[in-house]
Amino acid sequence: MKAQTGDEKAFYELLEPLQAQLYRIAFVYVQNEEDAVDIFQQSVIRAYEALPKLREPQYFSTWITRIVINCSKTYIEKAKQTDPTDPSELDTYASSNNPDIDEQLDLWEALRRLEEKYKTVLLLRFYQDLTVKEIALILDCPEGTVKTNIRRGLHRLRQQLKGAYIDEWVQSVEAGD
Repeated sequence: MKAQTGDEKAFYELLEPLQAQLYRIAFVYVQNEEDAVDIFQQSVIRAYEALPKLREPQYFSTWITRIVINCSKTYIEKAKQTDPTDPSELDTYASSNNPDIDEQLDLWEALRRLEEKYKTVLLLRFYQDLTVKEIALILDCPEGTVKTNIRRGLHRLRQQLKGAYIDEWVQSVEAGD
């Protein structure tokens, strides 16, 4: 792989299709746009510096996703608390023409409040559309653990939201397993 030999252009070609999903992962962890951008940038730097050590280049996406998750967790640990989303930002979102925005915001808030292990697997499974096997590779844990954490995470989301739309969402997600 050219990127492993220090070719910056090749590295950014690998990174480009993943940027939005990597940013979203960081954002869900920190709930702050500036911090998510910082985490994303820090992750890119770490990945670029460590790229020559990547043993299996076909897993670049999995590998860089793990870096973003680890950088996000490190950031939270250092901050010891996440900054809540600025209420004025929510007003901006709510004023859009999207009738489902309240449901989406409720879902994101509930997801943010989940334990790390549940939040991470749900993000990777349903927002990044990764398979259980891919998630197990990223998190370096057995597939059974991933499946259990997905089920428990969905159950906790259902408990937090207790609304019809979460039941519909969970049923559609579970049907996709």
